[in-house]
Amino acid sequence: MAGMTGMTGRRVRRARERPAAWLFVLPAAAYLLLFLGYPLVQNLVMSLRRYDATGFATGDAPFTGLRNHAAVLSSTLFSEAAVNTALFTVGSVLGQFTIGLALALFFQRRFPLAGPLRALLLLPWLLPLVVSGAIWRWMLDPDTGPVNALLRGLHLTSSGVPWLTGPTEALVSVIVVNIWVGVPFTTALLYGGLQDIPPHLYEAARLDGAGPVQILRHLTWPLLRPVARVVVLLGVVYTVKTADLILVLTGGGPAGATQTLATRAYELSFQRYEFGYGAVLGNVLIAVSTLFALLHLRRLRAGGGRAVTA
Repeated sequence: MAGMTGMTGRRVRRARERPAAWLFVLPAAAYLLLFLGYPLVQNLVMSLRRYDATGFATGDAPFTGLRNHAAVLSSTLFSEAAVNTALFTVGSVLGQFTIGLALALFFQRRFPLAGPLRALLLLPWLLPLVVSGAIWRWMLDPDTGPVNALLRGLHLTSSGVPWLTGPTEALVSVIVVNIWVGVPFTTALLYGGLQDIPPHLYEAARLDGAGPVQILRHLTWPLLRPVARVVVLLGVVYTVKTADLILVLTGGGPAGATQTLATRAYELSFQRYEFGYGAVLGNVLIAVSTLFALLHLRRLRAGGGRAVTA
C-alpha cells in the first residue's frame, strides 16, 4: 500500500513538473522554428517557383513544380560544380585532419611556450574568411605575390606559377588555403580529445614495451575515434558550404575550375537573380549535410554502449 502511495506521489510530482519543463524547452523550440525551420521551408518553396528579379520585386512567382530542379541538375555546370565540390571537400578535410592530428599529437608533449604556440595557432581560424582570402590572394598573385617572388629567388621558376589563374593550380590553391584556415579548429578538437585519454594507459603501454607507433595504433586512435568522427563530420559540413573564401580568391574561375555548388548557388541567386535555381542548389547542400549528419548519428547509435578497449 505504501509503495502504491509513493508511485502515485511521483506521478503527481511529474505531472506538476511537466509544464515547467515545457517552459524551458519552448524558447529553444521557438528559436529553431523561427531561424532554422522557417528559412528551410521558404527555400524549399522558392525552389518550386519561378522566382527571379521580377518575381522578387512584384511578388509574382508562378509555381513550376520540379522544373527548376530538372533544369539545374541536368546542367553540365552542375556536374562540374559537383565534381569540384567533391575534390575540394575531400582534399580539404583530409589535409585538415592529417595536419591537425599531427599538431595535436605534437602539442600533447610538454615543452616551453606550448601554451602561447597553441594560442597563435588559432589565429588563422579567428580571422574572417574574407580577410584570409584577401591576404592569400595577394600572396599567390602570379606577378607580384611573395610566393612567386620567393620561388624566383630560389631559381625554382622563371615565369612564376599561375596559382590563381591556372585551372589545376587554382583548385589546388583554394584547397591549400582552406586547409590553412581549418587546421586550427581541427587541432583544437583533436587536442581536446587527446586530453581525455587517461595518462596511466600510456604508462602501462610503455611498461609493456609498446613503441610510439604501436601506442598510436592500438591505444590513441581507438580512444580518439569518436572525436575524430565528429571532426570529420564538422569538416565536411563546413567545407561543402564554403563560398566566401573561393569567391575572394578566384571568383569560381578560371573558366569554372573552382566553381563549387556553394559558389554556383551564390552566382545564380545574387549575380543572375535566379533565386529559384539558387534555392535548388541550396536544397542539394542541405541534403548532403543532412546525409552526413544522419550517417554519423547512425554510427553513434550502433556504437553506443560498446566499451572501447586499447
